Amino acid sequence: MKLEVGRWRLEVGSNVQPPISNFQLPIQRLTFHRVARIIPARCKMVVQLAPHKTQIHYPESDGKPMGETEIHILQLVDLLVTLRAFFRNDPNVYVGGDMLMYFVEGDPTQFVVPDIFVVMGVPKRPARRTFKIWVESKAPDVVIELTSAGTRREDLGNKRALYEELGVREYFIFDTLGEYLKPALRGYRLLGESYAPLAGEPIKSEILGLELRVEDHRLHLFDPARGEYLPSPDEMHAQIEQSELRAARAEAELARVRAELERLRGGA
Repeated sequence: MKLEVGRWRLEVGSNVQPPISNFQLPIQRLTFHRVARIIPARCKMVVQLAPHKTQIHYPESDGKPMGETEIHILQLVDLLVTLRAFFRNDPNVYVGGDMLMYFVEGDPTQFVVPDIFVVMGVPKRPARRTFKIWVESKAPDVVIELTSAGTRREDLGNKRALYEELGVREYFIFDTLGEYLKPALRGYRLLGESYAPLAGEPIKSEILGLELRVEDHRLHLFDPARGEYLPSPDEMHAQIEQSELRAARAEAELARVRAELERLRGGA
């Protein structure tokens, strides 16, 4: 008798054992067989795995310092903080600095590190660790490079050509130490597919709505609409301290007036 259940087969048969005493005792044999599919030798089993997408790592640092000298670093920080403060109320303006900017998806070797860049029409938040042009769907609108004799070939050659190709609309180069550029500040604006130099002083950024002016070997930002320079980080800090001092004095004067009123009421 054979009984198949799923992948198992039960066979019940009879087996005659050697004589025990004077009798022959038939023994029932129960045998279980696992049912398996038999695949001819000529057949091959092909397993198709879901394609694995390779995770590409985009480094956050190129291993180089923020600036060649302390003067470069302080100028970079001043511009970065000043521009972020200027656009603080606009949620769709991003200001970045000394950040790896990748411009070819899938190739982490293709990057540039602008000293200062401004992108209009992209969310300010969240904060970026790197800037990927294909993720943001656009290149920066403005780039400022703090150049030196050691980086002049790159800033006036490779970087300028790259920013031109990427469609950066305005490109400014400032010779922080006054080593080779005369005058120390140059500006370019994209006309069609090529950069045209900006003539005259002061040099104005149409995109930022600001003038770039050099005074005392420092690059400053001037707001022509308000007729004043944008405050530097040190000036912002001083303004905050002055505001806190005025607030403390006003609070002390209010307390004095209240005390005087209470004294007069008590005397009445």
